[in-house]
Amino acid sequence: MRRSYENALKLLETRRRKVRPKTPATPSTTQESVTPSGVPTVKGISSLVGMKEWLQALGHSESDVDKLNIIHIAGTKGKGSTCAFTRSFLRTHALRTGFPARIGLYTSPDLQCIRERIQINDKPITEDLFTQYFFEVWEALIPLGSGGCAEASRQPRYLQFLALLAFHTFIRENVDAAIFETHHGGEFDATNVIRRPIATAITSLGLDHVAQLGPTVEDIAWHKAGIFKPGAPAFTVTQEAGPSEVLRKRAAEKNTGLTFVSSSNILPTNSRVLSVPVQRLNCSLALELATKFLQLKGHALDADDISRGIDNFSWIGRFEIIEQGNSQWFLDGAHNELSLEQAAQWFAKNVHAAHVPQHRLLIFSHFSEERDGVALLESLARALVKHDAKPDHVIFTTYQEREDGYTRIDKTLKVPETPFPDLCTIYSSLWKKMHPDTAISTEPTIQGAIKLAEQISNQKGGIQAFFTGSLHLVGGALSLLRR
Repeated sequence: MRRSYENALKLLETRRRKVRPKTPATPSTTQESVTPSGVPTVKGISSLVGMKEWLQALGHSESDVDKLNIIHIAGTKGKGSTCAFTRSFLRTHALRTGFPARIGLYTSPDLQCIRERIQINDKPITEDLFTQYFFEVWEALIPLGSGGCAEASRQPRYLQFLALLAFHTFIRENVDAAIFETHHGGEFDATNVIRRPIATAITSLGLDHVAQLGPTVEDIAWHKAGIFKPGAPAFTVTQEAGPSEVLRKRAAEKNTGLTFVSSSNILPTNSRVLSVPVQRLNCSLALELATKFLQLKGHALDADDISRGIDNFSWIGRFEIIEQGNSQWFLDGAHNELSLEQAAQWFAKNVHAAHVPQHRLLIFSHFSEERDGVALLESLARALVKHDAKPDHVIFTTYQEREDGYTRIDKTLKVPETPFPDLCTIYSSLWKKMHPDTAISTEPTIQGAIKLAEQISNQKGGIQAFFTGSLHLVGGALSLLRR
């Protein structure tokens, strides 16, 4: 096969599982430990199994991974923002001092293209670099199916492959620091092959991925805290009493100190980036991580680093506002109940601050095998009413971006088992039952939803349109709004 970017993406898609396994993992494949509720959660073979052997097959030792100087971040909400704030603080310090000169960032999922997941110095790696390193990993690992140890004889799945590609890229590109976001959990996550991080962190916790992580927030805390490592300072934001106790216990078990972080009083009060309370908390956590990282490397953040780090912060699709004439587009890729509550509060705060009330639109789409879209929509509706930001018009749409059916080759998108028209009908009926006075529309594409919103804006003299429910929806909207 020709080594091309398009072929790399086609091969990567073959590593997706058609369905998630339903059978609980055996103790031998999970190094079984007991979560607080005692409910077995890992299904099939855990994502961590094989990672060490695959890295070795690529020629990378544990020492090579250690030299990446990794900050490892887990949590339910705010992982991406915390990673981005941490990167921004380190980057501004580097521009002043020269260290760390090259900063790697691994996050998921992507909004607009797959290369967003693997970045160096604020930019996704190029198509050429992605292609080169993809085929180096692919050609080294696929032959392992013919023999070797039991763990290495398997081939990596989609997220495992992407994590391996990130490690390989950062090692080959000689980054001085790397920030890794976990995929879902922590203890059995593919990224937890990291044995000696510089520091670890847990962002805000809530119920999400319960089929994989357990039915209680204490179970989720147990899994997330699996990234704690002996001697690596651990940080977390203020949590509820139950998960806080679990995190303390796990830190003690793993022989590390745990620091609870609240909103820092040294952050500026007039920054638009920090106008959302949860973003102040994420920024405060990132500030602790960057400060500790640099301290351990013989450096120190100064006030200018902090100020410029906040000014230069960028994380697309999170609490983002685009203004076009009389139309204001509010975008946040919230897709669980905790994040939807925060996004609704943010939208309400901004619409209330407007001098002239405008017609409010909600544009919503959600599909997931792991989450109940109906429950999420109900939660969002309650939050918008609670914060006095109930929309005048709701548009339900799909993940399909354009009316001509075109999809970018490097846009990752799962095809739902339930047809989108059926989901839109379900969501429409639900909203009509809750709020019969709201105008409701359905559109088969994101482009169609935007066109309808623009028509309403022309009729009403302006709109405040809120995109939420899915990163796929927000990513598509951003691609169309930023023509």
